[in-house]
Amino acid sequence: MSVPITAAVAGTAARLTGASTAPAAPTSAAATSAPPRERATARRSGPPRLRALDGLRLVAALMVACYHLGGRNGEITDAWGSSPSQQFPTLSQLFSYGCLGVHVFFVISGFVICMSGWGRGLRAFTASRISRLMPAYWAAVVLVTLVFALPWVTYEAVSPSDMLVNLTMLQEPVGTDRVLGVDWTLWVEMRFYLLFALFVVIPGATRRRVVFFCAGWMMAAVLAQASDWEPLTLVVMPEYAPFFIGGVGLHLVHRFGHDATAWAIVVSSWLIGQHYAVASLWRPVADSPFAYRSSLGIIAVVTLGYVLVAAIALGRFQWADWGWLTVAGALTYPFYLVHEHLGWVVVRVLHRDFGLPSWAVLPLAIGGLLLLAWLLHRLVERPLTPRLRKAFAT
Repeated sequence: MSVPITAAVAGTAARLTGASTAPAAPTSAAATSAPPRERATARRSGPPRLRALDGLRLVAALMVACYHLGGRNGEITDAWGSSPSQQFPTLSQLFSYGCLGVHVFFVISGFVICMSGWGRGLRAFTASRISRLMPAYWAAVVLVTLVFALPWVTYEAVSPSDMLVNLTMLQEPVGTDRVLGVDWTLWVEMRFYLLFALFVVIPGATRRRVVFFCAGWMMAAVLAQASDWEPLTLVVMPEYAPFFIGGVGLHLVHRFGHDATAWAIVVSSWLIGQHYAVASLWRPVADSPFAYRSSLGIIAVVTLGYVLVAAIALGRFQWADWGWLTVAGALTYPFYLVHEHLGWVVVRVLHRDFGLPSWAVLPLAIGGLLLLAWLLHRLVERPLTPRLRKAFAT
């Protein structure tokens, strides 16, 4: 199997990925083998594009951007010239919760990949992932590498060899330096795509099969945590699996209506997911004052993410049918890719070179990066996405 196909079938961000939120009609033989009640219900529940989901995706990306640029230490401290907690004495503590935007992304990804993959065969699913993920990703890798290679940029660029490996989207398992700081989430997404392709897309999506997929993955994740067996942990990702599973469960609610089994999947995924979020992100005040995040705050943000996706799944946001939300959804993936590393450069130039105050630099940096995301969407994604889809679907 070629590298691009591996990256797509094994490969963000549906939260991240920006896949179409309009459900595909079940046309494959496997899909049409579903029980008549499932096929009829699915046909009745086929809504127009869920624009509110596009908007929520951008909100999650902005949360992560605020975290990277104003809610943590690290390289961004060099860009500001001091800790973001000094630049934003009040907001920095709020920004520290922005990292949970990734968890919201994963819930959205589970919802969208189940929706867009329903009724597709492996070839169509693979083509959709390649064409959606790779153009903006390749452009972001090349762009960040070139910017970091400029003599006046103080951040170290990766080697040419590592940059080439990054083009495969497999740098995480290979162990090379990353060009994009956020691409660890793409490696998480890739494993979700592979599991979904193996257990749902290839045999054909039915309600029963998706339910078994969710239950089996959840149990495998729990067993992986209990056994501490690294190979199983690597595949089933116990720390992040509940969020994808929750999104898939919410798509079952969206597609087939209220159902005790689907809601049991959603609720159990939330219960276990909040545990992993608290375990990995909670810090007591005495250990790290700047990075302090209360357990109740973490639970509240995770819960809000679930509630908002559930409200969208149940049609509570059908009134939000604004065209600009679709544009917002289209900008999310390229913005997510470039915001962290290029954000360091923009903040340093505006704040330390031009002397602009921090309260003006942050919105200007985010606005400029959104403009860059729009350019990547118009100049890279629009022309390349249909060509790649046609090439791999034929």
